[in-house]
Amino acid sequence: MARFAPPSIVRKALASDLVDRLTAPHGIDRYLELVDPTWTVRDIRAEVVAVERQTPGTVTLVLRPNGSWTGFTAGQHVVVGVDIDGVVHDRCFSLAGSPHAGDGLLELTVKANPKGRVSKHLVEHAEPGLVLRLSAAQGDFVLPSALERTASGDDLVFISGGSGITPVLSMLRSLVDERHVGRVTFVHYGFTADDVCYRDELAELIGALPGARLLIGLTDAPGEGDLDGFFGPEHLAIITERPERAQVYLCGPAPLMASVERVFADLGLADHVHLERFGPPPIDPTIAVGDGAVAFARSGVTAPSVGTVLETAEAAGLSPASGCRRGICGTCTRTKTSGQVRNVVSGELSATDAEPIRLCVSVACGEVVVEL
Repeated sequence: MARFAPPSIVRKALASDLVDRLTAPHGIDRYLELVDPTWTVRDIRAEVVAVERQTPGTVTLVLRPNGSWTGFTAGQHVVVGVDIDGVVHDRCFSLAGSPHAGDGLLELTVKANPKGRVSKHLVEHAEPGLVLRLSAAQGDFVLPSALERTASGDDLVFISGGSGITPVLSMLRSLVDERHVGRVTFVHYGFTADDVCYRDELAELIGALPGARLLIGLTDAPGEGDLDGFFGPEHLAIITERPERAQVYLCGPAPLMASVERVFADLGLADHVHLERFGPPPIDPTIAVGDGAVAFARSGVTAPSVGTVLETAEAAGLSPASGCRRGICGTCTRTKTSGQVRNVVSGELSATDAEPIRLCVSVACGEVVVEL
């Protein structure tokens, strides 16, 4: 049964500053969600309206967002809040649908991580009627506009593996909706054919684009796909005969992404690869993680550094909000009031004065004070 949603004029009135003052300190959303969790007027909520388990260990969720949702660009992700046993856990997932879809629905495909609490919970338990918290759409891994694509004249090459298919599938669906006519190659890697999500739809989408082709790489089923084994120069030669004219959009397991980055770097084309990471970021091994200490000012706790500032906080018994744990979603951003931290991905050293930092990719360099 579809949920009743307050009309837009009511939502606008409930979102007014006057109502905020009258419902302080909790705010109107805390009261509305007691009636219906999708009725929030500031926070984004989405109801699961359909569930499909396409392949072993995955689940595809179709979501109906409430009126606080403002849209997205193909390739972007959201931070999803899932209530598990009374505790909300935040994780990043890429949107798989086209932003041009007329029904206003969103789509996520989640692959269970053996060590992942949220992904395993959704794969095992998600059913229609479940209400999820959503952030606004985030990320700069996005499909160029039609005008930009026409001006560049470059080929589009999408390379994905496993559940990394979702953001590039969003891009492919968007290209179909926009009636793109340039050259497109979509490459997806899986262990076997049974592990490839959306396989039938991929063929239909490619068939709707003139000059497009689909290549399926199967690492554990030689001869059953278009590409055997793992990505390397020999695969690139099949994917495109002119890599210098290709703009690559990449998302998948870390080994696949590293291989693609390495091959293009060897060709002097590193800037042709645009990527979205959904696993832990590569850590600079030269960065020491145990030579500092962090004072968490609001909590009154000081702890020796045992990794990132987020890991140090958790080891000290604190539970700061976090999402992707890879420096992308911004959920764990807090203010560093003094001291220096180093970004474990880029190696960049921060300033010594007050500034926002992302706890999950920052390590303390000496004494650091964080507002937490």
